[in-house]
Amino acid sequence: MRYYFAPLEGITDSIYRQLHHRYFPGLDRYYTPFLSPTVHRCLTPKEQREIPPADQLSYCAIPQLLTKNPEDFLWMAQQCADQGYREVNLNLGCPSGTVTAKGKGSGMLRQPEELDQFLENIFRDAPLDISVKTRIGFTSPEEFPKLLEIFNRYPIKELTIHPRVRSAFYDGSVDMDAFRYAYKNSRIPLCYNGDITQLSQVGSLPPVDAVMIGRGLIADPGMLTPSGTDIKTLQAFYDAMLEAYMEAFGGARNAMFRLKEHWRHLSPKFEGAEKLWKELRKTTDVEIYRQITERIFSECAFHQDF
Repeated sequence: MRYYFAPLEGITDSIYRQLHHRYFPGLDRYYTPFLSPTVHRCLTPKEQREIPPADQLSYCAIPQLLTKNPEDFLWMAQQCADQGYREVNLNLGCPSGTVTAKGKGSGMLRQPEELDQFLENIFRDAPLDISVKTRIGFTSPEEFPKLLEIFNRYPIKELTIHPRVRSAFYDGSVDMDAFRYAYKNSRIPLCYNGDITQLSQVGSLPPVDAVMIGRGLIADPGMLTPSGTDIKTLQAFYDAMLEAYMEAFGGARNAMFRLKEHWRHLSPKFEGAEKLWKELRKTTDVEIYRQITERIFSECAFHQDF
């Protein structure tokens, strides 16, 4: 089984990926939060940080691209190839309203014919392998058989399926019937993504070769390590992130705001931490932040599911 870290905008940036790999090694791949190329044909400083030369990384990173324009996709794919990456991932799963309103992400699933043409254009001239991350439709799972039929026409390296429609966002149960349909009918190697919060859940999936985990790994960063999430290692990881973000952002305020988004996922794993989490959300003082997080790590038991 291969395990991948899903991209989460504003969380799994280059700093997070590097430090997670240092403190909790073992993942097969990390996917970058999406890169959205434009007609300006210029990498932003943020994009440059996200896709440094591949041989400089100590882990395997797959750049994820978000666009509905074949020319923009191919330009960014070439930038990634020039940096030594061998694969890019097409984002057809993002449910954000600001993204789908522009016809990107899962918004592309609304127009199957246009999606088909897009895929034909990018696969004709792609400078490297392309994998795809998708949902099972925009408004209804009944859309999925047609979408899978389209995907099956192309040499997609791997198809990651999050079995929800766009309109569900991340609410409600995943549609395992749709995923089982994909398992029976896909000509493409499959990867499962969606609501994995403990390793025991993987055993209930059809026998795919890869699983992508996002929010579950933010909440339990050592889920995939043999000994699980050790508290001392977890605290060292978060201390290192605070220092790295303070250096990157030039101060503590923005670093704390970034880490509070992490703690939103992490804090429910600590028993009895509700009051401390409320205090953590309110503080704007880095020393108070340190004191509160120290108390959580030392006073609250970390609950890890297996």
